[in-house]
Amino acid sequence: MEQRTSLFHQRKQSVRKQREEERKSLRASLASTQAQLHQAYCGFNHTSDQDLVESYVFEIKALQSRYDYLLRQIKELERVP
Repeated sequence: MEQRTSLFHQRKQSVRKQREEERKSLRASLASTQAQLHQAYCGFNHTSDQDLVESYVFEIKALQSRYDYLLRQIKELERVP
């Protein structure tokens, strides 16, 4: 019985560690996406070429979608005990 309890606790710790690693990875991706968004906005604000403006609009929209996705994933992981 004691051995099963020990295995249960080891498994539980392993799952917690795995979730924490996933959270760290998602947070790093979120920070990277935020930096890329900032860079895209800077490019958008400093160009007058119509083709580049259009390119930045698409890039910003894609990065915003990625940012929203990552944020949802982080919130979902934080909801799980």
